[in-house]
Amino acid sequence: MKIAVTGKGGVGKTTMSALIAAALQKTGYNVLAIDADPDSNLLACMGHPEPGSVPPLVELKELIEERTGVKPGTVGAVFRLNPQVSDIPEKYAVDIGGIKVLVAGAVKKGGTGCYCPENAFVRTLVAHSLLDKGTALVLDMEAGVEHLSRGTIRAVDKLLVVIEPGRRSVETFYRIKTMADNIGLSQISVIGNRIRSEADRKYLEETFPDIHFAGFVPYDERLREAEIKEVPAPGASESADNAVMEIIKSIEIDRNGGKNNG
Repeated sequence: MKIAVTGKGGVGKTTMSALIAAALQKTGYNVLAIDADPDSNLLACMGHPEPGSVPPLVELKELIEERTGVKPGTVGAVFRLNPQVSDIPEKYAVDIGGIKVLVAGAVKKGGTGCYCPENAFVRTLVAHSLLDKGTALVLDMEAGVEHLSRGTIRAVDKLLVVIEPGRRSVETFYRIKTMADNIGLSQISVIGNRIRSEADRKYLEETFPDIHFAGFVPYDERLREAEIKEVPAPGASESADNAVMEIIKSIEIDRNGGKNNG
């Protein structure tokens, strides 16, 4: 099971990634979660006591230089496009309740300086994790698909776009869908998050009449309280946990050709 999660900032994307990782573990998977968002909040959502103590991999300059052959920031240098990354999860992942969590950091876009070695390292790490058949993957991304490529999209079971009722969230979805279409990624579903009423659900369904909804997660004040109190999001809301578990089951059925192996 390989799931990429994206969406506009503030819609609960990282909390959703944490809930998905926990649901996959409960289903029986060995789970690796990669935080590839610039804000790097996944460790906090999973319940790590000191998330700020774990630096993103893209900031480990000596590691990047060792694996790519080029010191980060070097202009015009030739570096390895496919650096060795198979040992990275074992060496650098943080174990949280049996779930391995890697803080990768953001893939920098063009025009922001020479980040080529870092990009090569993170992209290769994501590709390796997507193709690793022994581990379920949850990839928490910013509002885009920069970490995915045409060579790895077939390994993605679902690109889940988290949205909430509101026009800005809707507009972000269409931008993400355009990016996904450009690389040929068609297995896209939407999660309606923070649903307070049947009217909220109806609004999203009417706004996206041709889009598949993986599910709807109800609003629960306990999730916000969990964030404030810095306690794990998984387990804070029974209704949210149950909704995400149903989403995982629907993805499993879809990837198995309509058959429920459970």
